[in-house]
Amino acid sequence: MTWAFDITLKNRIILKSFLENFTLHQLNKIPKGFSNNIIWNIAHTIATQQFLVYKLSGLPPIISEKMIESYRKGTKPERDLTQTEVDEIKGLLFSTIEKTKEDYNNDIFRNYNEYTVTTKNKLTNVEEAIAFNNFHEGVHLGYILALKKSL
Repeated sequence: MTWAFDITLKNRIILKSFLENFTLHQLNKIPKGFSNNIIWNIAHTIATQQFLVYKLSGLPPIISEKMIESYRKGTKPERDLTQTEVDEIKGLLFSTIEKTKEDYNNDIFRNYNEYTVTTKNKLTNVEEAIAFNNFHEGVHLGYILALKKSL
């Protein structure tokens, strides 16, 4: 699993670069033809990872339930985020993955509630969830790159 976590961390470094190199206005802007923005996509990757890995394992997530509900699949930005909220998301990019890695190494993921993802694949254990999460984050990185070109 070291390799899978390494991929996640490398993707999170890329996501962090958007938070550091774009203005608050750019992060919140929803370009014409899009339904969300850069910061929503970044927060969505955090919320989805927590849902797929922790909640489906029957464990409490590291982030708040409110954040999962605000950025889960099917949501969209309801308002512009503040710089304080962006900074919180920036911190969660790495703290959530480091804690997941620690929890995985401590073997806390013993149960898993099967879940069918949008690709119609069925996740049956936490290893599959972590692997799928990397695919999911790659999709959203691509979406962010498209948003970047539209700013």
